[in-house]
Amino acid sequence: MIGRVRAAQLLVTAVLVTTLLPVGIARAADGDPVRGEARFQECAACHKLEAGANEVGPSLHGLFMRKAGELADFRYSPAMKRSGIVWTPETLEKYIADPQATVPANRMPYAGMANASDRADLIAYLSKASK
Repeated sequence: MIGRVRAAQLLVTAVLVTTLLPVGIARAADGDPVRGEARFQECAACHKLEAGANEVGPSLHGLFMRKAGELADFRYSPAMKRSGIVWTPETLEKYIADPQATVPANRMPYAGMANASDRADLIAYLSKASK
């Protein structure tokens, strides 16, 4: 009897995970670029969207599908240069959530953006504005 109850619990858990988890991921990917522009103001203190406009942080122009640490005219931390990251919405989401955990010893003095919805909004904005 206990075996059947446990099997039923596992089946319910598997069904919930396979049906609800993708919904949560899809929602995170459906960020609002208008709200994201407001979120970017936090980033704009150090990053610009124009090509070659490096400030405290590197230009974010052409960010997506660019290898981390590859702009020749910006001085990256050794950790960022050897991170092997290629910036995609997924890698950027992970990095923005916790930069130091994602790339330990990177030079970006930012604690991270805890809210997944805020990160999705920021990434939606950057996917349009960084082109």
